[in-house]
Amino acid sequence: MYGDPGELTEKQAITVSITTEPTEKADHAIFFNRGSVATQEYARRFQNKPPSIMGQGAYDWLSRGLVEAILAFIERASGKKAGLKGAFYEFQNDKVLEALGAAKRERNVDVKIVFDDIDTRPKKQRPGSKPAKESGPRKANEKAIKETKIKGLCIPRKNGKLMHNKFLVLTENGKARALLFGSTNLTENGIYGHANCVHIIEDETIATKYLEFFEELTTDPDTTGRGNAYKNWTIDQTPAPAKKFTDGMAPVFSPRANQDALDWYGALAASAKGGLFMTFAFGMNDVFKKVYGSDDGVLKLGLMEKEWNGQNKDEQIAAIRALQKLPDVVIAIGNHIPLNGFDQWLGEIDHITNHVNVHWVHLKFMLVDPLSDNPIVVTGSANFSTPSTTTNDENMVVIKGNKRVADIYLGEYMRLYTHYAWREAVEIFLKKNPEKTAEQMKLGFLVDKGDWTKDYFNPKDTTGRLLRRLYFAGH
Repeated sequence: MYGDPGELTEKQAITVSITTEPTEKADHAIFFNRGSVATQEYARRFQNKPPSIMGQGAYDWLSRGLVEAILAFIERASGKKAGLKGAFYEFQNDKVLEALGAAKRERNVDVKIVFDDIDTRPKKQRPGSKPAKESGPRKANEKAIKETKIKGLCIPRKNGKLMHNKFLVLTENGKARALLFGSTNLTENGIYGHANCVHIIEDETIATKYLEFFEELTTDPDTTGRGNAYKNWTIDQTPAPAKKFTDGMAPVFSPRANQDALDWYGALAASAKGGLFMTFAFGMNDVFKKVYGSDDGVLKLGLMEKEWNGQNKDEQIAAIRALQKLPDVVIAIGNHIPLNGFDQWLGEIDHITNHVNVHWVHLKFMLVDPLSDNPIVVTGSANFSTPSTTTNDENMVVIKGNKRVADIYLGEYMRLYTHYAWREAVEIFLKKNPEKTAEQMKLGFLVDKGDWTKDYFNPKDTTGRLLRRLYFAGH
């Protein structure tokens, strides 16, 4: 449609047929929640109020099939020959915990769950100082387990720094049959708030590796000291780079005695020939700053919760801003549109629970050349960071050559990327132009002339538009 509003004329048109990959299939089933409570659609449907006020319809819309997939996986276990063995960092969602309890009580399933019960308070404090606050989920986990009456099914993980796993293995006659894993903590915000993933793999070999990992976790292994046996065990069980792939898949467990896994992920990222797509929930590690800063003509997209983590906040933000200026790098940061902040848009909430550590992006995956014949997907619980490699209990799976899996992850990546890139653009504009009226803001975004396409065809383009056009056009 061409022309002025109210006087549009139909002219040239193009019809494109698109075939999408099913999220459920024999080998892999992949589920993403809505991952963007900050949306105009949520504001319209649910009056921009938390789901706890608006009811089940809001929860269903935000879950988008994710919690339903977890519950369906649990429901598959039936009878005393079946088992569910898993490990979870934040283990608090009443629906999931009650489903696990019902599997034991009503179907006699062998259920055992390792949960993070690590006391994060310092062992020693200065005399007279205020009691230190806990940063981990220990108390909340214990409370949820008590309220759902499943204490007998749970094994506390008290040693270590942070037991960050989120996985569940389905067994039959003591043998592993299928694996559910991903980035999703079992909390209200984890399932319904920030962006998360649940990935189910129907492969006995991979599931068996995870079952062995579970058995090791049940011993509550220590993670301190040089030559730590547990850290060496994870390396022996899951070498990085992997020495053997099962149907193109190789798991990676942490903590490890060295940074080999992180270095492998960095090498995989650097091997991209056409496109690299990564999520960063807590800043960007130096390994990947080097990859993104290579200026090698490979399209590199980043989706971040925020630009920094820990100390040196300003320095980390400056490093991301420098990367964003490179012609082959495009990075979007999670954000929302504030009330009346842009033209006639509805104000958007930025959280669904009172206490929120992560607002937008909690995903942990990397896509290397996802549109090629040999894509690589790295996905699981671990942030691409040093602590996730050498300190925390974590799990990842490297998947090579599976175009269907890569397509599903890429489709979700671009959905979230475009969602948050727009909101970041609005925030930047508002910060630079706090005095602008709604009409002036509209003029700052909408270009009604044809010259807006020039960057996409300019060989000297520095915005990433040329590379995006070429990459997604198949060049």
